[in-house]
Amino acid sequence: MVEVFSGRTLLNKDGDLVDPEEALRNKVVGIYFSAGWCPPCRDFTPILCDFYTELVEESEPPAQFEIVFVSSDKTTDDMVEYYHDMHGDWLALPFTDDYKHELKQRYKITAVPKLVIVKENGDVITDKGRKQIRDRGLACFRTWLDAAEIFQNFKESCL
Repeated sequence: MVEVFSGRTLLNKDGDLVDPEEALRNKVVGIYFSAGWCPPCRDFTPILCDFYTELVEESEPPAQFEIVFVSSDKTTDDMVEYYHDMHGDWLALPFTDDYKHELKQRYKITAVPKLVIVKENGDVITDKGRKQIRDRGLACFRTWLDAAEIFQNFKESCL
């Protein structure tokens, strides 16, 4: 994943700048193309929040999963309001970063919402993340993790 956002800066919910090299290393990443003006986005975002919370915030150890929100909102204020009001505690590409256009082209985004699940190098695991979460819930993460070929850190110590 480091390759996809290499040289970029991401934001967290507090507005702090985050280094993608650190934040996304050894993780399955969901690139979430969404917008506050979009009713299907506003419908799916709370479901994605619950999914993320269970995997990352309530699991011990946290799942190796991160989301990067790429906004299709009309203004910075619209993006910030939507991000703060409805999104989970994940990362976002700054609204002013034109790289979002390149990402939309690379992942063939023609409509929102779209959740593209990618490996660390940016290769697509699935472009149907939204459907899989709706259909399978947390079970889909194990499939993504296996496809990403990421070593999962298990709590049990190896003797």
